[in-house]
Amino acid sequence: MKLVDKYSEEIEQFIEVLGKLADDAYVTSCGGNAAWRLEDDVILITPTQMYKGDITTDDVVFINMAGETLEGTKRPTGEKPMYLKFFEKRPDIKSVIHCHPPATCATAIMEDASFMMKPFFPETITEIGPVPIVPYAEPLTQKLADNFEPYLQKYNNFVMENHGLVSMTRDGIKWTYLQVGLLEGSVESMIRALSAGVLKEISREGVRDLSNVMLERDLPLMGAPGVNKTLEELYYI
Repeated sequence: MKLVDKYSEEIEQFIEVLGKLADDAYVTSCGGNAAWRLEDDVILITPTQMYKGDITTDDVVFINMAGETLEGTKRPTGEKPMYLKFFEKRPDIKSVIHCHPPATCATAIMEDASFMMKPFFPETITEIGPVPIVPYAEPLTQKLADNFEPYLQKYNNFVMENHGLVSMTRDGIKWTYLQVGLLEGSVESMIRALSAGVLKEISREGVRDLSNVMLERDLPLMGAPGVNKTLEELYYI
């Protein structure tokens, strides 16, 4: 059976999410890309140089962990090295979105975006976690992929300096899309607050207590399994 037939439902979800990213203006022109690991060695990925709102079933590509095309007539995104790095180093991760939501991208060009590592909103703390700034490197290069190395084990969301956002989850592409929206809304509020004064963090005790919310909602800690022990450790140690 062809992969396009075997994974027709996943492709439908994938295309739906790409359309939502376009409608939200989280991707413009040919920017942004996404990937969804459906088997250990089967990755559904966006084609290169296409507006995400125009992508159809005929355009999607399947690759393996060696970067070889398994199925599809288009070339996969030029950010393929980045995705292969993610899936190699984080086998727990199923789906990844790279996009350019305006507020989050504003932090990518701030002189100091250290507030992205601090706790402000309960939902963002329990679902997103701290967001490190990954040093700039030329897009489409192995150097850009390698720059994620120090951060990949501990975090699930990353701002690429002077570039954009990467979000990854242990769930399907729809859940990762929801994480993008949650982070973007939170960052927009942070930036508005910064323009009016000083940001007010949730206390260390408050962050510690949010572990109860994570247990109640069965939310996993950010990062690779076993790397982080508690929310408190993630934000304060």
